[in-house]
Amino acid sequence: MTSPDDFIDGTPVGRDARDAAPTIRRTSSAFGSPGTDSTVRRLDLNDAFIRHPDATFVMRAAGTAMQAAGIDDGDVLLVDRALTAVHGSVVIAVVEGDLVCRRLEQPAGGPARATALRLAAADPAVAPIAITAETPLEVWGVVTTVIKSLA
Repeated sequence: MTSPDDFIDGTPVGRDARDAAPTIRRTSSAFGSPGTDSTVRRLDLNDAFIRHPDATFVMRAAGTAMQAAGIDDGDVLLVDRALTAVHGSVVIAVVEGDLVCRRLEQPAGGPARATALRLAAADPAVAPIAITAETPLEVWGVVTTVIKSLA
């Protein structure tokens, strides 16, 4: 029978190439009893990723226009509506009634040159969306986190 002292927190995983031979270590293939280990703390994903709970929404990405920015088709996006979009922010914007995920680009010269704003895809083959009087900018929210499924 093993005791909780047999399992050391922070034991390195794998080994360096300079190690001559693997060492024998006891490992656990289960999480153990919550009552026996008071050092294990649950991670609350809401606390870790959501700054403004009342203004954060979950969306699923569709398409490949932002793939080079790390956003793939089907990824889950956390979108914060309380944040102000700035140059370089990945945003969800309303364009002709549709929601699109793009990077906000503002040229040097600041807000005075608002007519030169554009929404750019990470894929250079996708044309940027110029912000004009005919297509005003409506930022729905700022993408703060991308959640990927690896399975």
